[in-house]
Amino acid sequence: MPQSDLTTRVHALNDRYRHHSAVSVLEHALRDPQAGKLALVSSFGAESVVLLHMVSVTRRDTPVIFIDTEMLFAETLVYQQELAERLNLSGLRIIRADAGDLRAQDPDATLHQRDTNACCALRKSAPLQRALSPFDGWITGRKRYQSGTRAALDFFEVEDETGRIKVNPLAHWAPEDIRTYMDENRLPRHPLVARGYPSIGCMPCTTPVAPGEDPRSGRWRDQDKTECGIHFVNGKMVRKGVSA
Repeated sequence: MPQSDLTTRVHALNDRYRHHSAVSVLEHALRDPQAGKLALVSSFGAESVVLLHMVSVTRRDTPVIFIDTEMLFAETLVYQQELAERLNLSGLRIIRADAGDLRAQDPDATLHQRDTNACCALRKSAPLQRALSPFDGWITGRKRYQSGTRAALDFFEVEDETGRIKVNPLAHWAPEDIRTYMDENRLPRHPLVARGYPSIGCMPCTTPVAPGEDPRSGRWRDQDKTECGIHFVNGKMVRKGVSA
């Protein structure tokens, strides 16, 4: 689809659902022909259970893509299995990097020590792009409050480099909305949250966060990097919306 047409579609979707709730945005996105065929991409991280639960009660067979970078915390892998079973996520797809690519580019699993962007591209971006190839867009759990780079996030945005739409149903939620939803629906927390990890990625690149710090400050601490490979294409940052 031409870029101008895709941008027009995203503007129309944001106008149409601007005053809708997160659940309503998700429900409509999964049915609206303008949004196309969608998959949910989930890290099964600190707040992922909210969107996973919404999908489970809205359309349980929605494709759910989980990227196992093979560098995740053991707690994340256990949590992923438990949630998939508890929520009966029938569309779950577990994706990993191509074994040949790993042998060629990161044979000793130390690439993250030399080049975190390259590691993210190898273990996250490339597998994700392959997994998303049949889809017109994807659903994310990103929220405005998570970092300054997400402060203007809207429900729908254009991923210019791929020609896909991103849907962010929780874009306008605050931390207390997340906690309330979890409490009301009695959803299990990721076990690392209680140990000071409000944002959870790969084990080598994630540290605990002190009170008052940005929730994502524990990701790639002390590096000039704020987004994981999921939001990169070929190792490069993608733009953050239709006017970026």
